[in-house]
Amino acid sequence: MGILTRKDALRVASERELDLVEIAPQANPPVCKIIDYGKFIYEQQKREKQQKKTQAQTTLKEVRFKAGTDTHDFDFKTRHAREFLTEGHKVKATVMFKGREILHKELGEVLLQRFIDALADVSKVDQPMKMEGRFLGVLLAPESKKIPKKKAAETTDQPPATAASAAAAPPPVAESNV
Repeated sequence: MGILTRKDALRVASERELDLVEIAPQANPPVCKIIDYGKFIYEQQKREKQQKKTQAQTTLKEVRFKAGTDTHDFDFKTRHAREFLTEGHKVKATVMFKGREILHKELGEVLLQRFIDALADVSKVDQPMKMEGRFLGVLLAPESKKIPKKKAAETTDQPPATAASAAAAPPPVAESNV
């Protein structure tokens, strides 16, 4: 349409029963568009809602160890951390030191390194090991987005309908009124 004066643009918008919306006020001359403003706002809210739906929600799960954690407890907590990671959550593993245990930080470092190595196939180190007071911690993030087990199980529970399964079904029984 070209460049119009404000008066002409308002007249054209009112003839079409639309709104004149200023798009770029800082431009010289300002850029305006003739649109249905209500529809524009509605579509914008719809897009934002869709983006929120598709946005991945990651939460931080924490697994705590002590400096002398034994193998069974370690394996149990590692299994839980693996589940969290496959669901798409981040996992923070911390080793808590009590009293004089803090003198042997290397025990905690060995434990966390074993934890990182055990989960290396499903995770990557997001933040390396670091001491925070009497806690030694590491943050792991999922390696890649995978389908959670629950959703995968739901899709495989129902077998596909085939002609063979329909033929194997008994024919319906007709009722007669005699």
